[in-house]
Amino acid sequence: MKQDALRWTPLAAALSAAFACWPLLAAADEPASAPSVVVVSATRAEHTSFDLPASIDVVDAASIRDTQPRVNASEALAAVPGLVARDRQNYAQDLQISSRGFGARSAFGVRGVRLVADGIPATMPDGQGQAATFNLDMAERIEVLRGPFSALYGNHSGGVVQLFTRDPQGAPAIEASFAAGSDGLRKLDVNAGGRSGGIGYLLDASRFETDGYRDHSAATRDQAYAKLVVEPSTSSRLTVTASGLRQDDTQDPLGVTWTSYQTDRRAGEIDTTDPQTPRRSFAERYDTRKSIDHQQAGLAWESRFGPDRLQLTAWGGNRRVIQYQSFSRGFQAPSSHSGGVIDFDRDFYGVDANWRVVRELAGGTVRATLGLEFARSRDARQGFENFVGNTFGLKGNLRRDEQNDVENVDPYVQVQWERGPWVVSGGLRHSRVKFDVRDRFLSNGDDSGGVDYRHTTPLAGVLYKVSPALNVYASAARGFETPTLNESFYSGAGAGFNFGLAPAVGTHLEAGLKAMPIEGLRMNAALFQVRTKDELVVDSSSGGRTSYRNASATLRQGAELSLDAELGAGWSARMALSALHAIYDEGFGAVPRGSRLPGIPKTSFYGEFGWKDAADRFGAALETIANSRVYADDANAATPAPGYGIVNARVQASQQAGGWKLKQFARLNNLFDREYVGSVIVGESNRRYYEAAPGRNWILGVSAQYQF
Repeated sequence: MKQDALRWTPLAAALSAAFACWPLLAAADEPASAPSVVVVSATRAEHTSFDLPASIDVVDAASIRDTQPRVNASEALAAVPGLVARDRQNYAQDLQISSRGFGARSAFGVRGVRLVADGIPATMPDGQGQAATFNLDMAERIEVLRGPFSALYGNHSGGVVQLFTRDPQGAPAIEASFAAGSDGLRKLDVNAGGRSGGIGYLLDASRFETDGYRDHSAATRDQAYAKLVVEPSTSSRLTVTASGLRQDDTQDPLGVTWTSYQTDRRAGEIDTTDPQTPRRSFAERYDTRKSIDHQQAGLAWESRFGPDRLQLTAWGGNRRVIQYQSFSRGFQAPSSHSGGVIDFDRDFYGVDANWRVVRELAGGTVRATLGLEFARSRDARQGFENFVGNTFGLKGNLRRDEQNDVENVDPYVQVQWERGPWVVSGGLRHSRVKFDVRDRFLSNGDDSGGVDYRHTTPLAGVLYKVSPALNVYASAARGFETPTLNESFYSGAGAGFNFGLAPAVGTHLEAGLKAMPIEGLRMNAALFQVRTKDELVVDSSSGGRTSYRNASATLRQGAELSLDAELGAGWSARMALSALHAIYDEGFGAVPRGSRLPGIPKTSFYGEFGWKDAADRFGAALETIANSRVYADDANAATPAPGYGIVNARVQASQQAGGWKLKQFARLNNLFDREYVGSVIVGESNRRYYEAAPGRNWILGVSAQYQF
């Protein structure tokens, strides 16, 4: 009983301030400030976030661009409650992003959270996405949708992170920016844009380089982006985008054991079987690295017919990856082993068409969206030994050769009815995700086959406007999440593709309030619960293969509270607090009931206190980021990564002279040089779970823009 009380203490504390203001809010006749933040992620059309029965936050352009090097989305997402975005200091494996605990088990890339950029999915049909493809240099805002409403985006469970690039405006302009920092960080960006009549354009190119904080973690990333906007009439608009990302031989430092982390946070795990003296780390001996070449293009057509709207979006691209891994079996690898080199060439494409109508019904206004999404990816995937002769880190004999196809076909409908103080929402999406494998490497058996997942996800939500300054809401949905290709490649019985895995199905419940209690203060608060069955967990890991199984039911209960305050005289404050109780609700194997889900902090906090002058020429702020301890394995048996709190400081300045606009910023991150684990690799079979975060580090940036 005492443990239950302690469990809910953070949740009660997170919401106590919100409900204490209830009498003041309910009595307000006029809003303290206009609810002007407009979002599209929850309803697929413009709508003020204050009047939506959903948890949705917006990160604006200033937060993304003004005092950051714009390398990782985690820079901007730290201030979003319920979201944990970890920079792993490992550019070979991308960020770890989890929303309400979904996505924390991903060993690389982003899963469990849907990624979208300018309406085009950055998540593949199997649910795996790559945040590195986001172009932060051109970002106008990032919308983060959590909870039941995200179920209408299909195959994922946790939420939606959607980036919108800026629209070209005004006379032609050219801009160059440069940032440099600790550990050899260098970032150069050049962009140009403008608009004339009904045609606008943006062009951007950048290069990022780092020597890496951890040993064997150097990286070089080249990105390019282009956007063309054509408005042939006042009621139609065509947007064409193209982007590319290239990372050659990005070093992978791998994780380390707890003992190695305590000995030297920067060093890699030493390979005790290494015959060379002194012995090298696994990363150095096997020269672990990844090369990525990603290109994609998309177009979006929108036509308006009075209040109604037709929208068509199409996209396509190619992603090529070659990754050199480490594994201890070396020359004695079993015949089932697919090798230590992954080489795949992926083509992907898709379309999304939707029709939105607005009508008067039963004394209110109804807005309905009917749509269909289709997406497909095809991988030509091979695996090779990672040695030639006695030398590791080279592409050797072929050990795998197959074609993997994944496609989804998802019709959906979403309806919103508004009358007086009531806003009622509902939706339905039927998802079909199909996997097909054609094995061409038959010396170790034929793993060809397929599996077809189908699920219907309903959504219901209601919002009541208690007063102009206070809205309360509740929503519910059933979501589902299929295994990704990488989670399905192997089965624990030693066979190949695991066609027996079932999708995880969850029931999401949420209740919350949105308030503006006094002038300049915004408050959002939410309570939520998610019960999931058939959660995927690691089944076995041997011979270089990691397999998964449906093993357990899980329970997530939590609270989120965010406050944004304009304090006057240029001062401002922001706070985001999250509390999450995430456990296995049923035991399995050696994992007892009540074990905490790994990779998920129980509490997370972001705080910011800043100042800007009235002319926006100077500014400064302090940031605080804190997370509680995190378990690394399902049984909670390994040493958890301890909780931590860090403080960052930043200053900025800008000047205007004729057509020139100059900007400068400086950041000092981890001001007090705290030592902490930045992220964990959940379930790593060799207990190399831990990835160290950097100590005190600095970044300086300058930019110059000229408008003709």
